Amino acid sequence: MTNAHARMSKPLVCLNYQRGSFSLRALLLLFTGVLLVAVLLASMGASYGYFRQYVSSQLAGHAQDGATAVGLSLSNAIDGRDPVASSSLIDAVFDSGRYLSVEYLDHSGTVVAGRRTGLSKADAPTWFIHFADLPTPVATAQVVRGWQRLGLVNVVSHPGRAYRDLWRIAVALVLSAAVISGIGLLCLWLLLRQTLQPLNALERQAEAIGQREFRQRIRVAGTRELRQVTVAMNTMADQLEKLFYGRARLIQQLRKFNNEDPVTGLASLTAFDQRLKVEVQSEERAAPGVLLIFQLSQFAKFNMSLGRQEGDRLLARLAKIIEHFTSQHADAFAGRRMGASFVLYFPGVSSDDALPWCQSLLADIDDAYSAIANPLAVAVHGGLAPTVDGAGVPELLIAAESALRQAQSQSESGCRLLVPDSGAQLGAEAWRVTLQEALALKRFALWLQPVMSCAELVHGEPLYHQVFSRINTADGALKAALFVPMAEHLGLIAAIDRQLVHSVLAHLRLRPQMPLAISLGNASVKDPKFQQDLLAELKAAGAVARHLWVGISELAIHRHREAATRLVQSLNDLQVSVVVDRFGVGGVPFSYLKNLRLEALRIDNSFTHGIDEHGDNRFFLKSVVDIAHSRGVKVFASGVETVEEFEVLCNLGIDGAMGYHLGRPFTADNHQLTGE
Repeated sequence: MTNAHARMSKPLVCLNYQRGSFSLRALLLLFTGVLLVAVLLASMGASYGYFRQYVSSQLAGHAQDGATAVGLSLSNAIDGRDPVASSSLIDAVFDSGRYLSVEYLDHSGTVVAGRRTGLSKADAPTWFIHFADLPTPVATAQVVRGWQRLGLVNVVSHPGRAYRDLWRIAVALVLSAAVISGIGLLCLWLLLRQTLQPLNALERQAEAIGQREFRQRIRVAGTRELRQVTVAMNTMADQLEKLFYGRARLIQQLRKFNNEDPVTGLASLTAFDQRLKVEVQSEERAAPGVLLIFQLSQFAKFNMSLGRQEGDRLLARLAKIIEHFTSQHADAFAGRRMGASFVLYFPGVSSDDALPWCQSLLADIDDAYSAIANPLAVAVHGGLAPTVDGAGVPELLIAAESALRQAQSQSESGCRLLVPDSGAQLGAEAWRVTLQEALALKRFALWLQPVMSCAELVHGEPLYHQVFSRINTADGALKAALFVPMAEHLGLIAAIDRQLVHSVLAHLRLRPQMPLAISLGNASVKDPKFQQDLLAELKAAGAVARHLWVGISELAIHRHREAATRLVQSLNDLQVSVVVDRFGVGGVPFSYLKNLRLEALRIDNSFTHGIDEHGDNRFFLKSVVDIAHSRGVKVFASGVETVEEFEVLCNLGIDGAMGYHLGRPFTADNHQLTGE
């Protein structure tokens, strides 16, 4: 992984380190629990010591009582001078098992009679006996006959029962301490859990705010201090959310003001021409296509008869028809020129395929226009012109307007195609054969283009590489811009994307240090079977998949919101970065930013092309960069073809850019090969 990519991951490492710290609840539970256990241990120790002392005193008293009884018996009942009688008495006393030793000594200390044994049996563990170590004092009593002193009786009590009783009380103390500690700790845990429960919600809310998610709110509960903190956090989240969405609405309004026609909501004349210039003249995106210009006849009379307000309503209604039409054709886009004149462009489409589509569109427009304009006799005329190699936007517009004039020479509605002298383009069926053959023979090759950071440009370290698929043919490699629109139309884009993902993951297994980004087709995003296959392959790839960035176009997110949301969430679960591709071209509100966890936005070429000469686009992109960064989302630019464009973009604060100025595409299996 590059240094730049590693640097971008540092905040996540810091967050994980913080999560490994002790929680307040654990700290309070540990401290209070240790204190409780210490108190119980001290109480248990004191109780044990008291009982040990009591048992010891009882043991000494028992020995003394025994010695006194034996002494009295030898003094009065039995003649202490008779060894046999003395021995019989001592045997009777000793056999009770309650003494370690019973001895009768004369004046010289000689044992007249006695019994002695060791501590062989005790109902307590040996280690406890060594630990308790009860004292065994010797009790003494004198033996006398009248006024004559005969000797001494020494008695030592057997501590076995004392050890047994002490062991039982020790076990009872330990068990009671354990039960009390357990109950106390459980009650303490429940109390802390209930009391500090708002802290968990506060932590989640703080993390959400750190990730620029302002929707989470906390129920006000808990202690007075926690309630105050909760109210403060909720208030801060409310204010931040209002600030964020206020800025988002401002940027959206600015984008509409600069790039949309206020009446129809279609692209304005300037915005359409700028995007058309990128599609037709840009070295990176240039590909064959078809331009349609159509115009409503008698619209001036319609305005005079029904008023300008009704005219605006008519244009807005027709714009809905046009928007629905463009949504059915991949990458097609439309705009309003002047008055009742509209324009559409179909990238990657032949004129033979575009002609019936346009005739169908104009028929729908004519039906709606005629129904509203009745009794006026109205018509809709359109001119269609394909792109020509070497010709720019002005020539294409002139050709389409010339075809429009031919159509307007007839009174009825219709569409005319201006056929150039440069030869025919591939039709839909020819493209179907070409694409199916490429899929069957796996002729799709990977081409890579570096995405460079402004800071890392000098060192030549890309942030990642954007992947493009091209078809290997005998005449060379066909760029994606040539076949992707038709693949979308023919329903083959999902199959192409499957091969693309498989090839990219295989490449990543060989070079995991080089992160790669792919762009999915709109039809692939909404296809449940493709989503299932994609996620299964990414799961099987394991850690390799984390080096893959998946691009989803902004239009796909807008048109297939539920499917795109499911896909983004599933990719997030696999730790696969998600990029919003072709940002800004669809006029889509920014509301999806609050619901989706995204890694980056990739600004479309139409905004970056000539940005050093368009102040409105600079202001718009600067606002987008600020609001994206405020949510932790990176911003990348595409289609950078001049040093002036790159310098302006870097000054706007973008995180990276790609384009022919920064690095031309090269084949994935040959890092030295570059090409267009």
